[in-house]
Amino acid sequence: PAMLRVCGLSARNIRTVVSTSRRFRVEPTAIAIRWTSGPAKSADETDRVLYRDQNDTWVDRRAPEWVQPYLKLARVDRPIGTWLLLWPCLWSSGLAAGPGMFPDLVLAAKFAIGAFVMRGAGCTINDLWDRDVDGKVARTRLRPLASGAVTVPQAVAFLGLQLSAGLAVLVSLNTYTIALGASSLALVATYPLAKRFTHWPQAVLGATMNWGALVGWAAVHGSLAPSVVLPLYLGCASWTIVYDTLYAHQDKEDDLTVGVKSTAILFGERTKPVLAGFAAATVAGFGAAGAAAGAGWPYFVGLAAVGGHLGWQVVTADLN
Repeated sequence: PAMLRVCGLSARNIRTVVSTSRRFRVEPTAIAIRWTSGPAKSADETDRVLYRDQNDTWVDRRAPEWVQPYLKLARVDRPIGTWLLLWPCLWSSGLAAGPGMFPDLVLAAKFAIGAFVMRGAGCTINDLWDRDVDGKVARTRLRPLASGAVTVPQAVAFLGLQLSAGLAVLVSLNTYTIALGASSLALVATYPLAKRFTHWPQAVLGATMNWGALVGWAAVHGSLAPSVVLPLYLGCASWTIVYDTLYAHQDKEDDLTVGVKSTAILFGERTKPVLAGFAAATVAGFGAAGAAAGAGWPYFVGLAAVGGHLGWQVVTADLN
């Protein structure tokens, strides 16, 4: 009551707030009252606070203003996407190196550069397709294209630079890998459309993000070993369905309003048991790939830890 009185509420309003909080057993720490002398915060300001992990990063604070929209468009300040694209490449090339042998570090560096560039290109393509939808979703409404910080012609020109850099990395690999890598562009270009037509865009993302599970082996041997790369690829795709379904739950209310689809909406209250199945498929795929490649016992010890961690992620996830 004393705090409410300082904020200027009348005695009658104070009694109403206090009695209501006692009736519904609201903890004092759950009540937050903001007193401002100026106008209410705009939607943009509210979203910047709510999603400060993506709207208040080192790019916002330190990068030159003119380059900020392009860095944000490529998600340079959110590197997890690059890692998610890179890891399947490294896993595949690591298995291709053979038991007890260290992977090619030069090849790993090429994969790292390629993952960084092509992840950014994928984000640019995604935002070009989704610029109208993104403006209606709280988490994405401040993205450069949705907010108007970057125009469509500017984004297309930037995409050209990104794809050119990615091509420069790709042509440094063997001919078989060049053809295999180029064939993934169809998935990269069409993934953003999947959410408009199917409840399984996460499966399409899995097929797209984990192409490196095929490319890594091909870059070492100039061919594919289906007994190794196919279970690895399917295991990686199942892993993507796990993490991106959890991620999609934060947008499910906006997605329903806008009319786009996701596995988060499809699975609903069954999300955790369904994802437990995909987590098991991930471990099984990785296990089959390791066995086919002749991996030793440390691989399977590590895989057991991976399975435990995936299970923990699914069980402890707060879907709401």
